[in-house]
Amino acid sequence: MGSRPSKSSRITFQPLQATSNAPTPLNKVVMEVVALYNYPSNLASGATIKVGDRVNIITEDGNWLKVITVTTGQEFYIPSNYVAKVYHRWLFEGISREKAEELLMLPVNWAGAFMIRESQTRRGCYSLSIRRCNSPLWDSLKHYRITRLPNGWFYISPRLTFASLQEMVDHYSECDEGLCCLLKEPCRIQGSVAPLQQHPAPIIVQKPQLNWGTMDSSVLMTDDKEPGEESPVSLGLREAINSYLFMTEDLALTEMSDKKSRLKLLKARLQNSQMQASQSQEERLASFGFN
Repeated sequence: MGSRPSKSSRITFQPLQATSNAPTPLNKVVMEVVALYNYPSNLASGATIKVGDRVNIITEDGNWLKVITVTTGQEFYIPSNYVAKVYHRWLFEGISREKAEELLMLPVNWAGAFMIRESQTRRGCYSLSIRRCNSPLWDSLKHYRITRLPNGWFYISPRLTFASLQEMVDHYSECDEGLCCLLKEPCRIQGSVAPLQQHPAPIIVQKPQLNWGTMDSSVLMTDDKEPGEESPVSLGLREAINSYLFMTEDLALTEMSDKKSRLKLLKARLQNSQMQASQSQEERLASFGFN
């Protein structure tokens, strides 16, 4: 939770130390790295690396990186500005304001999508970028400057400070308190999308009209009913048979293209269920122990 800054407390934000110019050892990858562009860019249809692909940095050499893709395990040399280093899914390093806006406006992001990005002009400073609504217009984005105090604390509003960026995100995920909206999901970067799987429609079962758990046995056995009125046992048995036929509907019905044939089959099934209900009423009563 946020609080007022303390001059005696000095908390260092550790992820900043990972952005050194020294080569990253092969066996020590301390961040997630995401491709911001297709590479090579002139071969978009057959790009070796695509936007959103996850890679691990093997070594850093000036403006070039040697990376290995997470999905294929292939190694490539790519420009350092073609990727962004990502911590905690929401802290982006090496990304401009324009690119942040482009990513937040992707269709996979909705209102509340956000990222914190390291300033490219003010070293050690950050900005919070939020998509405040689902409108496709650029004014749906909002940016906030995050100030870092000499004691290592952070704030957007001077009256509320945080010991770390993680605390800030946690707080504004529960309370907007001056922001345009709550922080909901970290910005997603659209990469290779797997084909959607087609799932069968869920089985719908009609809710029974009778509650057998509360049914009085005297009601089941009574002969005092109006002309044409159906007994509860007959009605309940018919419901059970209809539900069973509905759930076990064979392929012949679903594959019929002739509407008349479908209706004819359904009508025959309904008549059959009514006949079974009438014939089985006495047997069902006997099974319940009402002799």
